[in-house]
Amino acid sequence: MTLDTKDLKIVSVSANGQPARFSLGQKHSFKGTPLDITLPFDLSRGQHVIVEVNYETSPSASALQWLKPEQTAGKKQPYLFSQCQAHHCRSMVPCQDSPSIKHSYYAQVSVPKDLVVVMSAVRDGHEVDPQDSSRLIYRFRQPVPMPSYLIAIVVGALESREIGPRSRVWSEKEFVDKAAFEFSETETMLKTAEDLAGPYVWGQYDILVLPPSFPYGGMENPCLTFATPTLLAGDKSLSNVIAHEISHSWTGNLVTNKTWEHFWLNEGHTVYLERMIGRCMESEQFRQFKAMGGWKDLQDSVNTFGANNPLTNLVPSLQDVNPDDAFSSVPYEKGFALLYHLEELMGGPEVFMGFVKSYIQLFAYSSVTTEEWKNYLFTFFKDKVDVLNKVDWNAWMFTPGMPPPEVDQGKTQTWICFDQDLNGFKESDVKTLSSHQLIEFLSLLLHEDALPLTRVKKMQEVYDLNACMNAEIRFRWLRLCVRSKWEEAVPMALKMATEQGRMKFTRPLFKEVFNFDKFRNEAVKVFLEHRAAMHPVTSGLVGKDLKVDGSNTASQ
Repeated sequence: MTLDTKDLKIVSVSANGQPARFSLGQKHSFKGTPLDITLPFDLSRGQHVIVEVNYETSPSASALQWLKPEQTAGKKQPYLFSQCQAHHCRSMVPCQDSPSIKHSYYAQVSVPKDLVVVMSAVRDGHEVDPQDSSRLIYRFRQPVPMPSYLIAIVVGALESREIGPRSRVWSEKEFVDKAAFEFSETETMLKTAEDLAGPYVWGQYDILVLPPSFPYGGMENPCLTFATPTLLAGDKSLSNVIAHEISHSWTGNLVTNKTWEHFWLNEGHTVYLERMIGRCMESEQFRQFKAMGGWKDLQDSVNTFGANNPLTNLVPSLQDVNPDDAFSSVPYEKGFALLYHLEELMGGPEVFMGFVKSYIQLFAYSSVTTEEWKNYLFTFFKDKVDVLNKVDWNAWMFTPGMPPPEVDQGKTQTWICFDQDLNGFKESDVKTLSSHQLIEFLSLLLHEDALPLTRVKKMQEVYDLNACMNAEIRFRWLRLCVRSKWEEAVPMALKMATEQGRMKFTRPLFKEVFNFDKFRNEAVKVFLEHRAAMHPVTSGLVGKDLKVDGSNTASQ
């Protein structure tokens, strides 16, 4: 029996209580080391075997970030969180670390009694540790089969608040009430998603707000979505991240990509479902608006990787490619663009959502490839096969760059023409915009050539965007300022890049400052000062972006 491991110290292995021989194979740069176990008896078909591996993780485990008390909001207790996607679970648990394999799991975790444990599973009570009365044992069960990358654990001084009949929000006490307000629409979203995709099978749907160094916007761990504290904007404007993670309960967690090359099946469908939730809760216009923003994110990723880079294929070849290096908005937004294009061809949102729901119910509890998805698409729309055959599948799936030109993005009307005299600006220009619209306004500006410094300064004078603390708005505004070479914005940009660690913000902010020649060394200096406190995945990728030390620069 072979299990994946990475930086684990294996102490002993037994099978049904008998010692088993084991050996560790060759170490691979990012896949780690195979653990080969020889069972001490012959097996018969259907025989039940319990294999027990006694091991220790390494302090450098890539799935885990251990925070010192001073890195938390409360400053008194340490904190631990895991992030296993794509292939880091093996650094935490010896397992078959592939999304093609699904399993249920049970866990017992012993911690000092000032700390609380939560996992991607149903909570099953806690009791005093019989071996040490200063500790508690927390129990968890996850009866629904799921891939290893969804195993998750958090330990910290956590509190929770009820936000719905099947939902609580968890965080340090400093954030918990703010989070309960921000995520109060969770049950409405869950019900909307159930109407669209079928019953929610995971029982509980809790949200955990992590410390600022969490590298992603959210992570769809079953029963317990992880969320970045950068979502706490005070106006519920960033709830699309929660709509996205809720949608993963169907696309990703219930129906899973068989390998990471088919990651778009997880993410493209999830973005599609997330925007359908937005359509139901807001309007079709809102969905179109979000789709427009997504198209620009896709253009950004294609520009970053290069239009001929095979990692911009919808279905890339990841032979010997670290999935962390391939991560971008391509599977999300090129995937969504394909599904939206098919929706238009097949007869609109209601018709196409019928297919998506049917696909989810058919492939629930299993892992799928693009080929299986496409075969089912042709089966479901058997009366429209002639239309499906006209789709340039090779261009969509296996060709780098932007999608084929048949996709009409003419809906995007650039509504920004600048007055030459700069006096036509008034505060009311942006006061009437929603957060979503202000984000789009700044995104459009980032797609143009750098603005003259006088205009950016005028924007600040009139709109006072420096005072805006909504992370999505602030991130774009500071990029705009640095790109226009406004020196006063550099410290603000570096502060935002380091006071939170969401890679969507941290990487582009560091890159903008790095590309401002005068401050290139400053960007590197600030990164080196903060590197030790950063999440291992984040520091690795920012190091590559800034060409620091031995980071190999492949694919970035």
